[in-house]
Amino acid sequence: MNLRVWKWQFWQQIVLSLVLGVITGVLIHNFADGGDTAEDWLDPFGDVYVSLLKVVVVPLVFAAIVVSVGRLRGVGGVARLTAKTLAWFVVTSAIATAIGLAVALIIKPGKGLGKLANESTETDPVTWTQVLHNLFPSNIVKAMAEGNVLGVVTFAVLFGAALIAIGERGERLTGLIDDLYLVIQKAVWWVVLLTPIGTFFLIASVVATYGPSSLKPLAKFTGAIYLAVAIMLLLGYPVLLRVFGRVNPLKFLRNSWPAIEFAFVSSSSLATLPISQRVSIERNGVKPEYANFAQPLGATIKFDGCGAIYPAVAAVFVAQYTGFHLGIADYALIALAAVIGQLGTGGTPGPALVALTLTLTTVGLPLQAVGYLIAIDKVIDMARTALNVTGQLTVPILVARSEGLLDDAVFSGPPVELTSGEADRTRDVRREPPPAPAPA
Repeated sequence: MNLRVWKWQFWQQIVLSLVLGVITGVLIHNFADGGDTAEDWLDPFGDVYVSLLKVVVVPLVFAAIVVSVGRLRGVGGVARLTAKTLAWFVVTSAIATAIGLAVALIIKPGKGLGKLANESTETDPVTWTQVLHNLFPSNIVKAMAEGNVLGVVTFAVLFGAALIAIGERGERLTGLIDDLYLVIQKAVWWVVLLTPIGTFFLIASVVATYGPSSLKPLAKFTGAIYLAVAIMLLLGYPVLLRVFGRVNPLKFLRNSWPAIEFAFVSSSSLATLPISQRVSIERNGVKPEYANFAQPLGATIKFDGCGAIYPAVAAVFVAQYTGFHLGIADYALIALAAVIGQLGTGGTPGPALVALTLTLTTVGLPLQAVGYLIAIDKVIDMARTALNVTGQLTVPILVARSEGLLDDAVFSGPPVELTSGEADRTRDVRREPPPAPAPA
């Protein structure tokens, strides 16, 4: 066995970091003041790592969307591809919500509990006007500074469409933005190389802060979340991939594992975006012209874990714990709020709280009950985000198959090593044509 860890494969380095992080967290939790130690010595390094990724997310999304809108013109109608993508977003979210409700009704996570500690939390009900303001910000610079990725996506689509409309006069600016996109990608992958280190601090902090005892009062609720996530991950998506994508679901999971693994550790869809983009193109075989559009869009509004399964299970939990009777109409409202409300959430840690607030408000359940779940939010957020990213990688395959934009040779081939510096595969082939064949 090669003891030079830096020579190991990327996934092996991450697994080692997970194990060491758990061991370190358990030791700190048992033999030191876990929360304070994590806050002083672990959180800063984990936060710096995630911040390094987030700082380039907004320009990455803007450049990817602008470039992709221009490229989509050559592979099909932008409106048709967008409509298909959004339609599959809704379908998969509805399936995830149904699974969450079914699991919660069977397990009954809110039954038989004593008085739970109510963590303080401040949440404002999400309004549809707020969603519209997020979609159409009045100041794009302010939207970028505040991390309003939904507004950045809208502006980037309009900007890219305008570049197409002005024809040849926009080609120089399009090329400049394409170069910016490649520069940002390179910077992002320098940061990604630090993933094993970031993984260690993030996992160690979670274990040191909460410890196994934090799960005991809400063990059924935590189990319900993880069970629903597992069903969607291992049954829901695979059925869709087999029937509509006509691909091997096990091969999909193997190809997508680096992104799923990183999402579990980072608890952020946006922080995972650079990895999921390359997975979608270089491992799953989705054409770059579409993948560079669909992945940023999914990382902004597609949250089957945080926005579908979690609010569904949590709403049933709150109703059972508080003795509130839910009827058929209430379950329908929960499903509707969970599916549509994802437009108001962002791809950073915390969108689940917004989605849950919207769902509870819609059904009329007490918002104070949200505080019961805050203590274990980080523990279940990792599973939720892993499912988010899995869904964001599934939909592009389904749409790409129907549009002839899926490369089966890439999907079925050996998975490429994502840290091998092969990001140039996402370059526009028009700018670097392949070499001419040698004369016979």
